[in-house]
Amino acid sequence: MRLAFMGTPEFSVPALGELLAAGHEIVAVYSQPPRPSGRGHKIRKSPVHLFAESHELTIRTPTNFKSDEEREAFAALDLDVAIVVAYGLILPKAILDAPRYGCLNLHGSLLPRWRGAAPIQRAIMAGDRQTGVQVMQMEKGLDTGPVLLSEVTDIADDDTAGSLTDRLSYLGAQLLPRALSALERGGLVATPQTQEGVTYAHKISSDEARIDWTRPARELDSHIRGLSPFPGAWFELEDDKGKTYRVKALMSHLGDAKSDAAPGTIIGFEDELLIATGEGVIALTRLQRAGGKAQGASEFLRGAKLAANSRAL
Repeated sequence: MRLAFMGTPEFSVPALGELLAAGHEIVAVYSQPPRPSGRGHKIRKSPVHLFAESHELTIRTPTNFKSDEEREAFAALDLDVAIVVAYGLILPKAILDAPRYGCLNLHGSLLPRWRGAAPIQRAIMAGDRQTGVQVMQMEKGLDTGPVLLSEVTDIADDDTAGSLTDRLSYLGAQLLPRALSALERGGLVATPQTQEGVTYAHKISSDEARIDWTRPARELDSHIRGLSPFPGAWFELEDDKGKTYRVKALMSHLGDAKSDAAPGTIIGFEDELLIATGEGVIALTRLQRAGGKAQGASEFLRGAKLAANSRAL
């Protein structure tokens, strides 16, 4: 089929690769424009942009589709379908309607649960036991279109947003060629989304990344893994000289220890950092000091210089 691919982050790259391998004609790849990134604010191209360049595909990086010129250029591609995978720009109706079969979106949740920007993180943070990827027919509403194909996966107790994103990326990449094959032979069935169970995966805010130790350990474990590796759930530690510094918690599990200590009390710091919560104990197993590298808990604690009465703040 004659396609345009629209995507930006690393999550999108396997899908583009699978569509190429399946023999589809990708006449244009749309990605968000290069932007400053990292400490040096160097202008960087997106992962999709770099992949497309390496395969000598035509790249387009509009900032939006508000101009008649951009809309006409898209329509002139004479597409069978456009595939959208974590593109990050709102597509107006003129773009959605331009391809012969419209625009198909690969979404990282089981709709209508977790419509919106951060479905993978929100699923873990909420303690969901299952999630998946779905191919959806796009319409003007936010992730409201009918579902065409689905793939389900369990969320493991040690899944982070990073590991689950990787898994869903490859599941989705395998799903898209199947969807296009079914579309070509007229066998793609559209199932409207139910209005029951709608939830929204709002973009992660910096404010909610701070750990509130008064919450139950089970909730905090989900919170920590859902924000790992980025942006990272964080708290503050006080060293043996009274100096406070910020720490990201990148991996955790529920602690076996029992404690009646106040939330935030450190009850052990040898191989793991054990902290009392509002209900139960949480064990932090991977941490990162501000400005430092991510470390296993035992390595981190060797340099942490904690006092016997230290607290997590």
